[in-house]
Amino acid sequence: MSLLLHIQAERLALNAPFRISRGVKTHAEVVVVELADGGRLGRGECVPYARYGETVASVRADLGEAARRLAAGEAVQAVLTRMPAGAARNALDCAAWDLEARRSGLSVADRLGRPAPGPMPTAVTVSLDKPEVMAAAAAAVANAPLLKVKLGADDPAVRLLAVAEAAPDAQLIVDPNEGWTLAILRAMADPISRLPVLMVEQPLPAGEDEGLEGLAYPAPVCADESVHTVADVERVADRYQVVNVKLDKAGGLTEALAMVARARTLGLGVLAGCMVSSSLSIAPAMWVGALADAIDLDGPWWLVEDRAGGCRIEAGVLYPPQAGFWGESGPRP
Repeated sequence: MSLLLHIQAERLALNAPFRISRGVKTHAEVVVVELADGGRLGRGECVPYARYGETVASVRADLGEAARRLAAGEAVQAVLTRMPAGAARNALDCAAWDLEARRSGLSVADRLGRPAPGPMPTAVTVSLDKPEVMAAAAAAVANAPLLKVKLGADDPAVRLLAVAEAAPDAQLIVDPNEGWTLAILRAMADPISRLPVLMVEQPLPAGEDEGLEGLAYPAPVCADESVHTVADVERVADRYQVVNVKLDKAGGLTEALAMVARARTLGLGVLAGCMVSSSLSIAPAMWVGALADAIDLDGPWWLVEDRAGGCRIEAGVLYPPQAGFWGESGPRP
């Protein structure tokens, strides 16, 4: 029986502007797919990302081509193999995992031979803004154990210190989103050494990070934009100590799990990351989170309204969605 793929773009309002060094957003633009086999249905979600040359239109076009192949009787794994890593393949891959659980009666936990993910601490993001605004945002979530601090090239030390003083008990992930130069990174070594910084994420532009090779730094440096798939993990291993594994970069849970395994073989740490998204993106990403050293899966925390039965975040702890939400054979909440 051929599989049918339904594709829907959605625009999800945020409860506050989300600012990074590259710009600001007020909505999460996502694409949701439903992969149908008779009366059974698997769901997946992805976030097209302009930084990687993706748009909602381009992702819908890629998924439209996948839908044509599936309708013609091509197996879903064959279709996935022909798709490049990225958002479109992520949505279809996650939908395929969900559908297989529903038609086989074997949950993702059964297939992987691991317990389902439980509650896990997650970073809560402090968006880039004026120092006093960032301090207020940090104070509002000061009970979270881990904060991700978005910074740019403009007075990063002042902003970082403002957050640290407002949330003195939290560890920090410093994330310039490729917005620094090597000179700024070196200048930030002193303030970072005096604060509880867990890691510095992608300080330099991807493709311009050769200066990290052999660099002694007071906190581990994590690759985000510089690493997408398994092939990239080995390539960056001499420049970074940690890799950020995101399903939308990897092209799905299948590749993401392979990335974690390869990173461990190379002695690298793992950060489980996400885009600003709903719980339909986060539910499969929690399987990466269960294997990671640190978790940054606060996407739904930014939404005015998440999906029914989805994850929740309280005091910096991410709780799994309700039974049947994704990757299980039971009824959906």
